[in-house]
Amino acid sequence: MAPALRESPRKTRESRESRERSHQHDKKRTARRARYESSSSGTSSQVLSVNALAKLDQLNQKEASRSAEVTPTKPRRKRQHREVVEEKIVVEKRRQHKRKKRRVVSGALLEEGDSSTLKGIRGGARYEKDEYDSEEGGGKKKRLWLWIGIALVIIIIIIVVAVVVSQKNSSNSSSTSSSTSSSSDSKPSNSNLNGVSESDIPAEAKGTDLDPFSWYDTTDFNVTYTAITVGGLPIMGLNSEWDDSKSANSNSPPISTSWGSYADTPARGVNLGGWLSLEPFITPSLFNYPGVVDEWTLTEHLGTGAKAALEKHYATFVTEQTFKDIAAAGLDHVRIPFSYWAVVTYDGDPYVYRVSWRYLLRGIEWARKHGLRINLDLHGIPGSQNGWNHSGRLGAIGWLNGADGALNANRSLTVHDQLSQFFAQDRYKNIVTFYGLANEPKMTALQTSDVLAWTVSAYELVRKNGINAYVVFGDGFMGLGNWKGKLSGYDGLVLDVHQYVIFNKNQIDFTHSKKVDYACSDWSTQTEQSMSVSTGFGPTIFAEWSQADTDCAPNLNNVGWGTRWEGNYKSGDSSTEVLSPGCPAKSSACSCANANSDPSTYSDSYKQFLQMFAEAQMHSFEKGWGWFYWTWATEGATQWSYQRGLAAGILPKKAYAPEFNCSASIPSYSDLPEYY
Repeated sequence: MAPALRESPRKTRESRESRERSHQHDKKRTARRARYESSSSGTSSQVLSVNALAKLDQLNQKEASRSAEVTPTKPRRKRQHREVVEEKIVVEKRRQHKRKKRRVVSGALLEEGDSSTLKGIRGGARYEKDEYDSEEGGGKKKRLWLWIGIALVIIIIIIVVAVVVSQKNSSNSSSTSSSTSSSSDSKPSNSNLNGVSESDIPAEAKGTDLDPFSWYDTTDFNVTYTAITVGGLPIMGLNSEWDDSKSANSNSPPISTSWGSYADTPARGVNLGGWLSLEPFITPSLFNYPGVVDEWTLTEHLGTGAKAALEKHYATFVTEQTFKDIAAAGLDHVRIPFSYWAVVTYDGDPYVYRVSWRYLLRGIEWARKHGLRINLDLHGIPGSQNGWNHSGRLGAIGWLNGADGALNANRSLTVHDQLSQFFAQDRYKNIVTFYGLANEPKMTALQTSDVLAWTVSAYELVRKNGINAYVVFGDGFMGLGNWKGKLSGYDGLVLDVHQYVIFNKNQIDFTHSKKVDYACSDWSTQTEQSMSVSTGFGPTIFAEWSQADTDCAPNLNNVGWGTRWEGNYKSGDSSTEVLSPGCPAKSSACSCANANSDPSTYSDSYKQFLQMFAEAQMHSFEKGWGWFYWTWATEGATQWSYQRGLAAGILPKKAYAPEFNCSASIPSYSDLPEYY
């Protein structure tokens, strides 16, 4: 048999020396590991020894000779008592495919000669070849991703162009004036802030309503910081000088000159409804939320976003152009409704505090600039004086009524105490010609004696504070004849009457000719009756009316309540509900479609009727102290917008030059369907 193989003495010696070197190396490695484990675990790199540098060079040379290396599938044995903390492996990307990788690896790993630990770690000695790194596969993949990227860019460009074109077409299809739109996305430039430093604003005032840098729009405001108040109300935004030399038109005197007798020269004015006191039918876009029916629920719903949303509306719904256009229409007065939260809010109120105050002051200055006189109208008072949405809160009356009735009555007097002190300043003595106490108190639901007593208290208060304007109070829907002998002896007190035929089911069914005749005959008679102290109160003004002959405008009767015209008016009160068609036709033909259609589709006969109905009312109300149309601007209700009515050709070009008066004959309008 073959002899057994024997190792040579040289090999034996080399094996023994190798074991001794391995033993010595293990001892050194154990000592190094002990030092490593006792050092800070946050160290990510160490100074390399000569041996370590040599090993690094060997590793790189081995890699250069390999075209690829596959990570061993055999699991690496877990070393005991060893921690590797934050090994950082930095790989410099190749600028070309042929350039080799450079690495900086943890000194601890290289000192221990543990190249196997580096395998599989990003940037370690091991380098995995994949499709991105191969010369052939990488090029194909890159070209694929390049084409995908180009396709995505083209798709994005197409989408953007389509959106821009669509928006442009939408814009071109709308002819609504910019002064009626509050949807502008471009914020005012506020360039007058350029000369003001934010460091001039005291720390405690930054971000408050006194800080001009917090205002959405600073156009025509004095942006110099001031904390000065009059009657507790800030003069913010006002300039120290003013000019009352302008007149609205050739038929009205300059503001600096007394108007004279309103009985001889009646006011021809318009309301800025839906601006500082919101109404759902005027700006339905603001109320497009479930359960939002008034300003209370709107601000409650918007929460912290209410201030921004409403201030943008204040800044855009009415602009200086509004006052220019009003004067150009031959009007000479503007009634500005605002509510108590322009002055104060109370615990539990969601309303936006005092932002509308600044816009009220600017509106008065714009009116002054264009020769327009002001009727100040406190439209919403604490607790709500009528429970209607335009008082701020739909529902129960909490003023002079209910558990907090007396409290809210006193609060409303406090509001007037502040307002009257402020508007008694010299700058307002000429321009504020009417000062309103409370819009439309619902005296049919309140104690007449309580309302009269409050009115006397409010009148005496504002007179004591220096208001020399005519003081206006509402008729309370009691009927004009019932005011005979009431509140007599109070100089400059004026009765305010709002005349409509559409909120009464016994008048909305008047035919077209009957509506014009009623405006001419009955309202003229009522006006003359009210103007005489022998049959009525005396001085009477008509601060709200419209040419609408239906109640079809969306949200006019509150959000979701329906209309009397079509017979789906569901008020929740059997005494006021109208559940069968209420138009003159009294049939299913009664429809709101025509009344709510674009005015360009109105028939000539319908347009003639609408203008004649408006001018008949003007004629009647000018037998009193004049009138204020409700309202100037709406988002869509043409028959409630003086601005839209002018554009549609259903109002006189100049308010002082109507085409019809009640001495003329009234057409039968036999060609006009009575459901239209």
